[in-house]
Amino acid sequence: MNRRENRLKIPTHLLALLIFMSAASEAAAQAKTLVFCSQESPDILNPQLSLDQATFDATSRQVYDRLVAYGPNGSEIEPALAESWEISADGLRYLFRLRRHVTFHEARGFSPSRPLDASDIVFSFMRQLDERHPYHFVSGGKYPYFRGLGLDEVIASVSAEDDHTVIFRLKSPLPGLLGMLTLDFASILSAEYADAMMAAGTPERVDWEPVGTGPFKFVRYERDALIRYVSNPTYWRGKTPLDNLIFSIVQDAAIRYQKLHDGECDVIAAPDAADIPAMQLDGKVTLSRQIAMDVGYLAFNTRKPPLNDRRVRQALAMAIDRPAILKRVYQDLGHPAVTMFPHHAGSDGRPSWPPPPDREGARRLLEDAGITVLELEIWPSPVARPYLPDPRRAAEMIREDWAKIGVKAEIVTASGRDFIKKTMVARHDVALFGWIADTMDPSMFLSPILGCAAAETGANRTFWCNATFDELLRDAANTRDGAERAVLHETAHTLLDTEMPVLPIANSVHYFPAASDVLNMRTTPLGGHYFYGVDRK
Repeated sequence: MNRRENRLKIPTHLLALLIFMSAASEAAAQAKTLVFCSQESPDILNPQLSLDQATFDATSRQVYDRLVAYGPNGSEIEPALAESWEISADGLRYLFRLRRHVTFHEARGFSPSRPLDASDIVFSFMRQLDERHPYHFVSGGKYPYFRGLGLDEVIASVSAEDDHTVIFRLKSPLPGLLGMLTLDFASILSAEYADAMMAAGTPERVDWEPVGTGPFKFVRYERDALIRYVSNPTYWRGKTPLDNLIFSIVQDAAIRYQKLHDGECDVIAAPDAADIPAMQLDGKVTLSRQIAMDVGYLAFNTRKPPLNDRRVRQALAMAIDRPAILKRVYQDLGHPAVTMFPHHAGSDGRPSWPPPPDREGARRLLEDAGITVLELEIWPSPVARPYLPDPRRAAEMIREDWAKIGVKAEIVTASGRDFIKKTMVARHDVALFGWIADTMDPSMFLSPILGCAAAETGANRTFWCNATFDELLRDAANTRDGAERAVLHETAHTLLDTEMPVLPIANSVHYFPAASDVLNMRTTPLGGHYFYGVDRK
């Protein structure tokens, strides 16, 4: 018998299957995966319902798109899901023409039957605006950014003119609206997905299993452990080079750096300032830096006597040695904050450093206020961030400074969830917070954390409400005259200095540590982590 005829004959269909499996195995081996070690879990997976940077990193910066977006220079607004727009002469009507053939992601038990259309934009905004909307109160029903910017008072309606045209009607002109629509809360969700989840009796899934149009599709989330994504092959900007994106949640900054050095993480968030010198010498790490649009600050709860007396707030502020905090907490890697406006946002002409502590002046103010005994609780944020790299140490230094003027302070340690919930209902006396800008506009930076509307939602942890301050920010947002805007912002500066609901401490320098084979990491003064376009060597 011929030796060739004696060989094992493999059926054609089985041979085809083996070839396919071999090719699939090779493709899997070549798939590009990036592991991002973040510092905390998102509080929810819908950016409309949050002010949390971890939520924004996990959702709006990976899964969702908005109608418009800032370009690479961070100042010019460019088309995104809206290809073009028109603004009426009176500023009361914004018409957006939508990009065609933009596809939504699939989800567990959901496959979209249509591309993006006007109903998705109407759903995404009317949910936040209209208390009668069936989704308004789902997952708690608070929209802190939307309300903090006062959009619930300015937007009259959002409606569809046709499938590809959306109209925003305003009660009063708001020249800053386009900039606001670049923000995370303005992410566009799927109305079809929302309808399907409501019909299934599980509307909360919209906020925990996100479906968007962005470069990455959500796969699953394990709190305090990980979030998994895969690339969106039909993304309208083009498929991103990465095939898989994993958020590994690692709370300890030192461990994050060790994992980066060991190759277990490819990018890490919020490096410890003390580790920066080592990273600069680490051949396995590329370290980008960017002066940030953020601020770490001390918030006085103005609802609690005697902190409702501005003399007391001024005295406590005067006693704090901010330059010492900058040196010891920020390791001289931050910028001194002389105003609540970040370094880039209109604080020109102000002293470059805060004044040294004036403890005699602080004692006199307390005497004027009739304060002989004062005991306070300091609540430091439980999570270290670039704008507040060591909240506990900052609280200890403030406690020591206050002891020098006879004020006794106790430091209260709370978990992340308790800290957020309890400070939002004014349980604290003073608390250490931070805030990151989403635009280069000072008015939009301050309204969500110091405006009257933000005091109602609890996002303004000072609970200070000043109509004059709100009006100054509103007028500044509504004027196109740069000189006039500068005057209005300076007046707002002065009002904050006088009323002292909040004491700015420092602006951070953002460091973005990545493995040396990671390419095209995007950094901006606005912070955040954007993985669209990131590649591996």
